[in-house]
Amino acid sequence: MLGSHRTISLLGVTTTAAVTIAVAGCSPQAEDPPVDPPTPDVCDPQQLDTLVAGTLTVGTDQPAYPPWFVDDAPESGAGFESAVAYAVANQLGYEPDEVNWVRVPFNNAIAPGPKDFDVDINQFSITEERRAAVDFSSPYYDVSQAVIALDGTPAAGATTLADLRDVKLGAQVGTTSFRAITEVVVPAAEPAVFNNNDDAKAALRNGSIDALVLDLPTAFYVTGAEIDDATIVGQLAQPSGQPEQFGLVLDKGSPLTGCVSAAVDELRGNGTLDSLQAEWLADVAGAPVLS
Repeated sequence: MLGSHRTISLLGVTTTAAVTIAVAGCSPQAEDPPVDPPTPDVCDPQQLDTLVAGTLTVGTDQPAYPPWFVDDAPESGAGFESAVAYAVANQLGYEPDEVNWVRVPFNNAIAPGPKDFDVDINQFSITEERRAAVDFSSPYYDVSQAVIALDGTPAAGATTLADLRDVKLGAQVGTTSFRAITEVVVPAAEPAVFNNNDDAKAALRNGSIDALVLDLPTAFYVTGAEIDDATIVGQLAQPSGQPEQFGLVLDKGSPLTGCVSAAVDELRGNGTLDSLQAEWLADVAGAPVLS
């Protein structure tokens, strides 16, 4: 699944052109000045300023959910985000056994302060507010939000945003899913917030909320594999500002940000990200957009 071993170079090799000085008469020609040595490849694994030399430490939450990860095993390379992480590492020149995974709660990863990872991949939407505390790579996925509800409930029968405004909605705290509720749906009642999606799904099952907002791939997985009697009501339009995109998170001012972004850009440009989406997110289609 991984491509060939390669590295990204952000700096070109500089050389000083040979200069010859012609002088009159029989004066000897000046020797060429020494040529400057090549600038080190700053994105080579031996040059990158990682937490552990020669190793890329990648963070994600626990549990790590499908279709982003499979069987809560990010080290397997299975699942869209696990595959993206290894593709980025490979693009930078790291072999699979040079990638180390650590578990980091979602909110901790985007909080200010030093990190115990080099990069973190966990469906982090790129926002200006978060940029004040952390760096983001170039985006690796363009995402939309979806509403799910239990079959046979009024929320499941909603066909417009107006139909959702009087139902109790919920989402994970600090996510674009929650912002989509407040900005796009604008419900009459204050939406419920949850520390993680497991708590949110439990609330949907026990009736504490009428509908749950998740990113679309996760919504397809939850309704297809976790909550048998749940259905996707529809997609929500993008909240205000830039279209929602996921990026890898790095420490604020990380020396790795440029290299990681260059790796993601290359993966987008050469079709790798599209191929990984086709492999792991093929079922994400067909949900109507509510208006």
